[in-house]
Amino acid sequence: MSESLPGGVVRTDMAMNDGRTIRYYDKVDKGSAARIAVDKRPVEAPAGIGELRLDPLVNEWIAVASHRQHRSFLPPKELCPICPTTSDVLTEIPDSAFSVVVFDNKNPSLNAAPAGWVLPELNGPATTTPAGVGKCEVVVFTDKHDSSLKELSEDQIALVVAAWRDRTKEISKLPNIVQIFPFENRGVEVGVTIPHPHGQIYAYSYLTPRTERMLAVAQAHKTKTGRVLMDDIVSREINDKVRIVAENAHWVAYVPFASRYPYEIHVAPKKRVPDFAELNDEQAAALPSITKEVLSRLDGVYGIPMPYMASWHQAPVALGRDLLGLHLQITSVRRTPDKLKYLAGSESGVGAFVMDMAPEQSAEQLKAVKL
Repeated sequence: MSESLPGGVVRTDMAMNDGRTIRYYDKVDKGSAARIAVDKRPVEAPAGIGELRLDPLVNEWIAVASHRQHRSFLPPKELCPICPTTSDVLTEIPDSAFSVVVFDNKNPSLNAAPAGWVLPELNGPATTTPAGVGKCEVVVFTDKHDSSLKELSEDQIALVVAAWRDRTKEISKLPNIVQIFPFENRGVEVGVTIPHPHGQIYAYSYLTPRTERMLAVAQAHKTKTGRVLMDDIVSREINDKVRIVAENAHWVAYVPFASRYPYEIHVAPKKRVPDFAELNDEQAAALPSITKEVLSRLDGVYGIPMPYMASWHQAPVALGRDLLGLHLQITSVRRTPDKLKYLAGSESGVGAFVMDMAPEQSAEQLKAVKL
């Protein structure tokens, strides 16, 4: 099944060997061939589902998914499970070449709801334990194994953006989905288990702790000032100028005033939108260039690939959409070419971060990189 998307993109859906769906994203004007490759691996049973357990000390849900224990861990290049399929190796992606693909995770932390599922009310240690409901997808940025997001062309990154927009829009319509979180981890230093360039999308059936906190703070700010907090933050950075590391007509990238990591960059649209589905075509078209520049500056600080976590924060599906805005938070644990920032006692124990480098200092280093 194929569907036309904005920007001359076509999405083709195919079935996988265990009933999952793989979605190919192609640019129509590139003359891409029809997607007809079939998953030739033996038929498998679908993935299981874990459970949600409540930590009553802080009223936070913890997903317990023990079936994920045997997933791929740093396989050699010739056995990469998200490279194109070859005559020798049948992978998650049946075609021999592709642009961008998105497929349901084989070992999901969260999965589709059983009949009659509801998230229980909080009741301390007596809270019931429901199934771990949600959706987990893998977003493969390119068929080139030895690459990275910043090394892709702007046209290729635009296909990734098209996939983020499409998946946010479609997943938002599913029952029991409260929040959608696209992200990318890069580098073994931050726990990457497959080095092929890719990201993931987690869709939760509950409000995650950080989003819940951001929503409460944004509501308090709106009540006190009548203004939207994200608008005020972006305005401050644009007015201060000193922490801006990249900018175009629609987006601004800056080191936040109170960054938690040695290198932290936030990327936000100048005109706030709640999520990817609400980006207009002009905003979407301007995102690849600033993404490429920001990641290139990050790698250029020490002249070596910088490990990072890239988190796209969005407003929940049906809550706080007038208060929260889409923005990217990129954080790196590297503090020198040969040293990492470990989240030790203060950070891990009580969540109180201590920064050894002023945000303005790291902003200057990022701006000084010659592209």
